[in-house]
Formats: sequence, C-alpha cells, structure tokens
Amino acid sequence: MVIVTLVSLYVFVHAHNTRAFIDETTETHLQEQLWNSFQAQQEFKKRANMTAPVAHIETPDSVRAIYISSWVAGTPSLRNKLISFIDASAINAVVIDIKDSTGVISFPVEGDTLIASYGTDSDRIKDITSLLEELHKKDIYIIGRLTTFQDPLLSKKQPNFAFKRLDNGEVWTDRKGLSFINPNNKEAWEYLARVAEYSYRIGFDEINFDYIRYPSDGNIDNINYAIPEGESRASMMKKFYVFMDNRLREQKIPISADIFGLVTSAEDDIGIGQVFEDILPHFDYLAPMVYPSHYSSGFFGYSNPNAHPYEVVHAAMKSAITRAQTMGEDPQKLRTWIQDFSLGVPYGTTEVKEQIQATYDIGLDSYMVWDPKNKYTQPAYY
Repeated sequence: MVIVTLVSLYVFVHAHNTRAFIDETTETHLQEQLWNSFQAQQEFKKRANMTAPVAHIETPDSVRAIYISSWVAGTPSLRNKLISFIDASAINAVVIDIKDSTGVISFPVEGDTLIASYGTDSDRIKDITSLLEELHKKDIYIIGRLTTFQDPLLSKKQPNFAFKRLDNGEVWTDRKGLSFINPNNKEAWEYLARVAEYSYRIGFDEINFDYIRYPSDGNIDNINYAIPEGESRASMMKKFYVFMDNRLREQKIPISADIFGLVTSAEDDIGIGQVFEDILPHFDYLAPMVYPSHYSSGFFGYSNPNAHPYEVVHAAMKSAITRAQTMGEDPQKLRTWIQDFSLGVPYGTTEVKEQIQATYDIGLDSYMVWDPKNKYTQPAYY
C-alpha cells in the first residue's frame, strides 16, 4: 500500500513540481521520503541531459602521452605548438588538467548543482569542448588529470573537508602553504566523482587521479588525521579506490591513478596510504611516477640515482611488473611516468630516450611524460 501511494504521488508531483503539493497530500511520515526521492531523480535527469553524447577514443594499446597544463591548454598560441609537435612525433595522447593542485576546475561546469554550490570551476580553458573535439579529430587520446586530495580551493570553500592542525584546529597546510582534503570525507568523494563524470561526458577519454594520497611533506606530525578506530591511512585510501571503481568503472569510464615511484618497491604505505596491491585492482591503469630525480642516494645501489635514468626506471618498473604478476594482474595496466625536466642533473634527448627505452625493455608499451613547463625535448620523441 505504501509503495502504491508513493508511486501514485510521484506521478502527481511531477505534474505539480512543488514541495507544497507533497505536504498537502502526503502523510507526514512519508513527506521527506517522497521529496528526497523526487529531488534525487530531478538531479539525475539534469546531469544526464546537460550535455549531448560525445564520441570517445578507445584507449590505445600503447599510450605515449605528454602533460599539458590548464594554462597552456587554455592559450591557443601555446597549445597549438604542442599539437603540431604531437602531429609530427610518436606521441598519441595528452594529459590535460581537469583540476590542478590549486583545486580550480579548468573549465566552466554547467548543470551540476553540487559543483555549482562550491563555485570551484573557472574559464582557464574557455573553449574546452572545441579543444577536445580538435584533439579527437587528430585521433589524440585525451586523459584528464584530476588532482584529488590536494585542494586548497575546496579546503577554503568547505573547511570541514580539510585536514586540521592538532595544535589549534585550523586548516593544516604543507610547506608550500597548500591544504589537503581528508580522504575520510565522503562528501568530497561525491564531489570528485561528479567532476570526473562531467569531464567524461564532455569528451575526456579517461580520468586520471593524481595526489590520491595523504600529505607527504610539511609538519605532518601536526595533522589531525581523524582516522576511525580500527582503520589506517591505507585502509581509508582503499575504501576510496573501491568507491571510484564502483562508481566510474561501472559506467565504463576508464580510470587511472598516479602513485609515488617508491610505492613499486615499498613494503608499507610509505606514510601516505598508498599500497601497490590495494590500488592496482581498482583502476584500469596505474602510473608510478618513477622520476630518477626523486630517488635519494643509495636507491638501487646508486649514490646519485638521478644520473642513471635508464637503470632507475628499469629497476622501479620491473618491481611493479613482478608485483602485478604475483597478484594475477596484467602488467600492461602499468604506465611509466617519466621526466622531461632537469632537477640536479641536466636532462636532454639522451636522458629522456633512456627512460623510454627502459620502459620498452622490461616489456611495457606505455609511458607518460611530465614537464611542468610543457617545454618538451622534442627530438626525444621522433
């Protein structure tokens, strides 16, 4: 009887579309139930219909991508130079910021009331749909980078989402003054899922989660982690992986995750909640950031690992392959993040090519290239 009543009233609610109608015609104990159901259905329809379906490029067997920041992507004179470079090179994919480490969404978001309520979108890339269409016409696979828990903007808009300091209860910041969302916060999960879904609908072919971790630097001893009893950083992160797996992969949205290079050889979560075996099953692709410049003296037997790009990439990714195989996972889910920037040791064509060759020599087909300035050593990719 209750079900019949709810269904019947639901039809009338659509016709009248008012809360007052519900209150006037429904028993008190059913009012909130019907109203919440109605609102949820309206929101779903709005988000489902707010953009026309777009064509997507299937993930290439071999992904060879360069990173393009939102600022460069939003500046035609700069991005066109990179597109011309891609046309003439072996590169077949791009990684473009959906949301970078400032927390700003790179483009206007239309029709999603939750995202609108936070006011986190922007017009850095004013012509996002035109750009995505242009890249697709050139058969370029588009990966959208979504900086996950490092988010100063959302921390400011929603301080209750952010890590707090133990000493005074204020929002915690790292050594750069950047704040992090606490991975425990389920409302933040919903926000991130909405941003991912919207980005896929407008034409991004894959959603890449970066900063999918707890903070790694600054006064981390002063963080109130607020981890529930019986849980840990690693177990809380695993819950997030499972959530995104169920939410996005169920919709056939390809997803990938970036992890610290150290995770491929570490036996613990290295203090940031990242455990290789916890992450890999829940993403279509996993990209360890095995930048040689980020390994300290003594790693893999080298006093200066940065001076050995081939050997470092080879050793780090070989460990990842072994761990993937032990789990029964396909090693081809792995992509190598390599560096095309200099930090302590000058990097040029030779050093970039050595990292690519190391990737191929251990049997992997895909790599992604990081240069925060987007000034790539172009001869390395021909």
